[in-house]
Amino acid sequence: MNMDFYRKLAIPMEVKEMFPVTHSVSETMERKVLELKQILDGRSDRLLLVIGPCSADNEDSVLDYISRLCPVQEKVKEKIMIVPRIYTNKPRTTGDGYKGLLHQPVPTDKPDLFKGIIATRELHMRAVAETGFGCADEMLYPENHKYLDDILVYVAVGARSVEDQQHRLTASGIEVPVGMKNPTSGDYSVMMNAILAAHHEHTFIYRGWEAHSFGNPYTHAILRGFTNKHGQHQPNYHYEDLELLCDFFEKTELPHPAALIDTNHSNSGKDPFMQPRIIREVLQSRSYDPRIKKLVKGFMVESYIESGAQPVGGGVYGKSITDPCLGWTETERMIYEIAEML
Repeated sequence: MNMDFYRKLAIPMEVKEMFPVTHSVSETMERKVLELKQILDGRSDRLLLVIGPCSADNEDSVLDYISRLCPVQEKVKEKIMIVPRIYTNKPRTTGDGYKGLLHQPVPTDKPDLFKGIIATRELHMRAVAETGFGCADEMLYPENHKYLDDILVYVAVGARSVEDQQHRLTASGIEVPVGMKNPTSGDYSVMMNAILAAHHEHTFIYRGWEAHSFGNPYTHAILRGFTNKHGQHQPNYHYEDLELLCDFFEKTELPHPAALIDTNHSNSGKDPFMQPRIIREVLQSRSYDPRIKKLVKGFMVESYIESGAQPVGGGVYGKSITDPCLGWTETERMIYEIAEML
């Protein structure tokens, strides 16, 4: 093959033995997963807010950001459940650029995947232990999910992965809620097929094993906008888009129909300052149409300490080195405004 096999990496069981979760962390995870499932299946009418940096590029600033969410969560806990984003893998459209903490624990250094595996696990474990939150990550590489499966409450499958068979089959064997984004083409049927596939049982090869999954009834939709044939951003969070999604779900017999709205990416044209306005519009649609209110359970927001983005090595603490994010001041104000609207 046209590649070098540099070294054999530790398997998930070995990494978990090196960095085991505490009993306290396990209890926190069980409680948070239950709270999240209750929102998605309708037992709770709280709103879900999956929020945080586009990519978790620095342990200190990410934990600083999540710590700032703690007092905010306490104030809005009756209306909103916050799940911090700790996205340690970054999909790159062209293959170039920073690929996330897993690849480069230090963004300016060369890739080191073993150190990256350790860094991602340590960051997620610290976040739970130090803040009491259960956090989310994107499943960019299905075979890597086992390194984190005991310390995540939420898993996202991205727009470029949602058509991939291994992502769908692996999602069917995950015990926590999995969100499936619409593909970059915007085709709802692709996303719906992925959701249906993940609800079913499957037998497939996973990490060298013949594995059998039992289906994930908490797999749901994430609308993130799309790009047209000219490469232009197109939103899909408007009232008519949400009505159409309701129609799609009504044609299925899924036990827990649910959707989140990703307020960045093509929905905002990657303008992070549009996110609060998008949320306000969707909340108005929910208040107008009972079907939409029942289906749309919450939002995904890209937010960090400082607004905007910077190049790798830019030197600004808490500022994204991938997609632009909403800054902390605007984020805090937005969360309180959401609570007032509910």
